[in-house]
Amino acid sequence: MGERKTERDGEFQRFVTPAWPRLLRTAFLLAGDRHTAEDLVQTTLEKTYAAWGRVRRTDDPYAYVRRILLNEQAGRYRRRLPEFLVPAVPEHPGGDGYDRLDERTVLLRALAALPPGQRQAVVLRYWEDLSETQAAAAMNCSVGTVKSQASKGLAKLRAASSLTGMTRIGDTV
Repeated sequence: MGERKTERDGEFQRFVTPAWPRLLRTAFLLAGDRHTAEDLVQTTLEKTYAAWGRVRRTDDPYAYVRRILLNEQAGRYRRRLPEFLVPAVPEHPGGDGYDRLDERTVLLRALAALPPGQRQAVVLRYWEDLSETQAAAAMNCSVGTVKSQASKGLAKLRAASSLTGMTRIGDTV
């Protein structure tokens, strides 16, 4: 029995090691701050470990785990008050090496202000570079819903006054 558990643990560790950075990036884009993202990934991996026997038998374990991450993020979002959803990020003066950081901060704030479905669609399509079909599977919805949510999300990002003057959203996203 102990030998099988050791083998299972090793297999799980071989999955987690390369998946961690990608999961953390996705969680950060969904959650808006690093600490929440780390908690989100940790909770996701706890659930993944508990279901590892089922996860490892799927064709794409990463897609299965990403779905756990999205479900966990959606659950957290539903339990939070709206004023806590957009993290406060300190401002930095421009022109002194912080320009890129400021642009990223503004973009992350705008992304965090999107409703969860739109944020998920934008993150999965443009940061995770998933096809519409893959994003639909991850979000557990239809391809049409992904198209609609991504389109609405990009439109809101393009219309955000805080993003005026930046490279057009969708060209680089």
